[in-house]
Amino acid sequence: MAKLVECVPNFSEGRNKKVIDAIAEAISSTEGCSLLDVDPGSSTNRTVYSFVGSPEAVVEGALNTARTAFPLIDMTKHTGEHPRMGAMDVCPFIPVQNVTMEDCVNCANIFAQHLTDVMHVPVYLYGEAARKENRRSLPSVRAGEYGAFPLKRTEWAPDYGPATFVASWGATVAGARKFLVAYNINLLSTKEQAHRIALDIREKGRSKDQVGTALLYKTLSLIWWFEPDLNLPVVGSEIVGLIPLRAVLDCADFYIQRDRLFIVEEEHKVRLVISKLGLDSLGPFVPKERIIEYMVERTEEDKRLVSLSLQQFVRSVGARTAAPGGGSVSAVCVCISGAALGAMVGQMTYGKRQFDSLDSIMRRLIPPFHQAMNELLVMVDADSKAFSRYMAALKMPRNTSDEVKRREAAMQEGLKQAVVVPLSLAERVNLLWPCLKEMVIYGNVACKSDLQVAAKALETAVFGAYYNIVINLKDITDESFKVTTQQRASALLTEARESANAVLDTAERKK
Repeated sequence: MAKLVECVPNFSEGRNKKVIDAIAEAISSTEGCSLLDVDPGSSTNRTVYSFVGSPEAVVEGALNTARTAFPLIDMTKHTGEHPRMGAMDVCPFIPVQNVTMEDCVNCANIFAQHLTDVMHVPVYLYGEAARKENRRSLPSVRAGEYGAFPLKRTEWAPDYGPATFVASWGATVAGARKFLVAYNINLLSTKEQAHRIALDIREKGRSKDQVGTALLYKTLSLIWWFEPDLNLPVVGSEIVGLIPLRAVLDCADFYIQRDRLFIVEEEHKVRLVISKLGLDSLGPFVPKERIIEYMVERTEEDKRLVSLSLQQFVRSVGARTAAPGGGSVSAVCVCISGAALGAMVGQMTYGKRQFDSLDSIMRRLIPPFHQAMNELLVMVDADSKAFSRYMAALKMPRNTSDEVKRREAAMQEGLKQAVVVPLSLAERVNLLWPCLKEMVIYGNVACKSDLQVAAKALETAVFGAYYNIVINLKDITDESFKVTTQQRASALLTEARESANAVLDTAERKK
């Protein structure tokens, strides 16, 4: 799963469309960055940008926006309602997917260092990146705003850069924080009742469950936790802006567990949350336009192998290129023929009258196949990318001894990655054997042949992973890595052979 960090720089310009568009273009033109939203405000004279990418990409994107804004925004002429202390007023980094808060703190520090190196402006750190407790709060750092900055030089020396007032720029505040969700709940109530609930959620809820960043269902539930005597009807809710997929799926899991539902498809989980929270009560809630990961997928999907049609993928494999090759084909084999067939047989058994007694078993067996199917799809591209990195290392210059060393190190790292991906695939496949062995016992007998194909497909995938590992191991110089990996790959292959035979034997005996 790709690493995603969100960056939300706030610039002190909300009226000049040319400046606003130039900063947006700086983000869009940065490789690896996806621009999600541009929100200008005329009265505040401020524009909030939102974009995502890998940790490295968002740092570069943020630097590009600063370089673009530096000659275009003059703080000596700025007026607006919103508190501010600089042209690029605040620049937080926020974990979205497969990254930690520590990763975002690191982004803030790298960004701050590069910004001061290039532009010689003062930068303060706030939030999780703050080095001093009195700088954790953004309002504390920004107290007095732009006009008071020169007075802070002694007591408030910047974390990076000179303690010098750059009149045209002011100062920038960089940091790391959690994702904030603007969430409104719609009640049939008086203004006084709504105000009472809002105060209780703010005061009691924050100490109980950090409501400001809590999951949506918990926030909604606070109405009943704190005001049961009011017995007010909830007629819907709305999310203002964007939301991470994880928050939606966590909310779905709550309702699935509470109501003892059986839902495995991500799309259905999202629909459940929209329905339960009434997110479409005031207007349509379109997931592809409101969930961050879905918006990124739309911009990246043309670059991924798994987004190709079957015909395009086959032609891509058959082309005169080294990748995609056997590793990607092995992953496709698992996803389509192995895990997907296992999930299909479970679905063809679950909910049917003649198999009523097996519903609890199917509820347990279907999710592992479904989860593996989605996880292994990622490996289709991961294998191709890993080998492409090795091929890129081969093209590195080798004119000096240092260049030769760097090239060799990059080649070795590329080869190790080309081994680790298929090894991970084989490890993941072999976790499915216990489920498949049960499915062939309890699954719909009319689908017996599908399970037989699934068994051979999983076995073939491990064979493919094994041979991809072996061919790349021979050029790796780390002997300890080679021996350990070879032993593990051989063990996984043996397990796959034995497990496939066991499933096929059981299927043959099933009538």
